[in-house]
Amino acid sequence: MAIFMASMMLSACNTNEEKPVVEVFETSAGGNKLTRLEIPAGVEATAVLKLEPAEKFQTITGFGGAFTESSAWLLNQLGKDNRRKILEAYFGDEGARYSLTRTHINSCDFSLRNYSYAPVEGDTALEHFSIAEDKDDLIPMIKEAIAISKDGFRIVASPWTAPPWMKDNKKYVGGKLLPEYYDTWALFFSKYIDAYKAEGIDIWGITVENEPLGNGNNWESMHYTPAEMTAFVQHHLGPRLEADGKGQVKILGYDQNREHLKEWVDTMYRDEAAARYFAGTAIHWYASTYEVFPEELQYAHRKAPGKYLMQTEACVDSEVPHWQDDAWYWSKEATDWGWDWAPEPDKPLHPKYVPVYRYARDIIGCLNNWVDGWIDWNMVLDRQGGPNWFKNWCVAPVIVDPEKDEVYFTPLYYTLAHFSRFIRPGARRIGWNLTGSELQATAAQNPDGSIAVVVFNPTENETTYALALDEETTPLKISAKAIQTILIHQRNANNE
Repeated sequence: MAIFMASMMLSACNTNEEKPVVEVFETSAGGNKLTRLEIPAGVEATAVLKLEPAEKFQTITGFGGAFTESSAWLLNQLGKDNRRKILEAYFGDEGARYSLTRTHINSCDFSLRNYSYAPVEGDTALEHFSIAEDKDDLIPMIKEAIAISKDGFRIVASPWTAPPWMKDNKKYVGGKLLPEYYDTWALFFSKYIDAYKAEGIDIWGITVENEPLGNGNNWESMHYTPAEMTAFVQHHLGPRLEADGKGQVKILGYDQNREHLKEWVDTMYRDEAAARYFAGTAIHWYASTYEVFPEELQYAHRKAPGKYLMQTEACVDSEVPHWQDDAWYWSKEATDWGWDWAPEPDKPLHPKYVPVYRYARDIIGCLNNWVDGWIDWNMVLDRQGGPNWFKNWCVAPVIVDPEKDEVYFTPLYYTLAHFSRFIRPGARRIGWNLTGSELQATAAQNPDGSIAVVVFNPTENETTYALALDEETTPLKISAKAIQTILIHQRNANNE
């Protein structure tokens, strides 16, 4: 999955001065896949994208996807070469360079079956706690990714449910955590962090509960109100991790769709005592196929400007992946759960929408509204969109056929790489102004001083534009239905 580099030196009066280098990469419906482009000559720009590096916004935590049992099990069904190819493509220095990831605590819908690390009823001291279920597939996948990644990556871990015996309905699906088990459930998180540490895996952060509002009682779930989750974190989970020397592990609250953000952050951050243990807020995108909910994101940032605001899950859901069919990922044929099931007033939020557009539009919109990290769902699924014990089929950036030992890198893989490869952890989003175009854009300055600009063209027409930085202007063009990353950095002319 090597990505080839191209560059053009901008003009400067003194050849001994450091000169900006512009490198352009494009993925398009026409067939480009992170393809390097030459700087076009004689272009008359119809739009201007002016960068404003002095305007600083949020610090970027990273981009990536999720380690699930389904993905890990599939990798174990492939030949050694294809397994390595996929992990290199995600974590290798010549690949997408994922820097922020997620995994599940206990089972989730993208597990092969229901399971818990604490199956023994009444074991309040968790003497029988064990992560043995993860040692065949999930842990080996994470450890191999760690070995491949030169820069490393952060892991956010999320539970879908506590063990059924801790819940009021005694089931994996639905119900609430019984108050008498709040301390035991807090201890569970601490033991999980220790168990993974013993395997050589550091857990950077946790979310308190995946989708606390529920998911239609379909697969593993456990419900909290904003007040219940805040009380659990304030009086049980936060103090437990602090007492056990794990205060550095980031606790992220909420972890569901953006349309309810206001009520959750109002409760989580209502006062200093409530907010103390929350490092930030986690969100998902499933409330709409294309609506970013900028007002809600802006509100959450204003409520807690010093806290993380992180997208922890997204995928093209309720779809069986199309195999070796790039055109489908650039077409309007994709739907989501809401196409069939959303309440009538919400139907306009769930039209058919192009999968690549959904990713590009959402990531750009999130970054431009204070989100600092963006995590995709499964890294690898099969041709059915599983395995998934509930048959909740979804699309992943990489699809495999384990029986034939074949791999398909969908256009979604390349779309995500436009962000993850070039906008690195610690980057600061910077200001920009775009005039005269339907293009969408975002920009960030990396810790090494380079500037990464992502431009998205959802139109049917090739578009020309000028990229302006300080006194330098670079004429560029972007293909119809395409996404570009422009990397600008300094290089001394004598060391080309």
